[in-house]
Amino acid sequence: MYTGVTSDLVKRIYEHKNNLVDGFSKKYAVHRLVWYESHATAEKAIIREKQIKKWDRRWKLNLVERDNPEWNDLYEDICE
Repeated sequence: MYTGVTSDLVKRIYEHKNNLVDGFSKKYAVHRLVWYESHATAEKAIIREKQIKKWDRRWKLNLVERDNPEWNDLYEDICE
């Protein structure tokens, strides 16, 4: 699972899907957007990202499965 912050989610996911960014998503072929949150400020988004990164993997899985139990790729939904 990959957790990150961006000001342009569509662009960021496109980059990950097309392996345009070196790092975790390219190395481990993480190409599906299965969960995201929006925040009013970059500061709040960064605080939340740091919080989630400290969680156990099971807690992260539960977060995704609560809102997206089928683990559908949400990328097309946000591009419309």
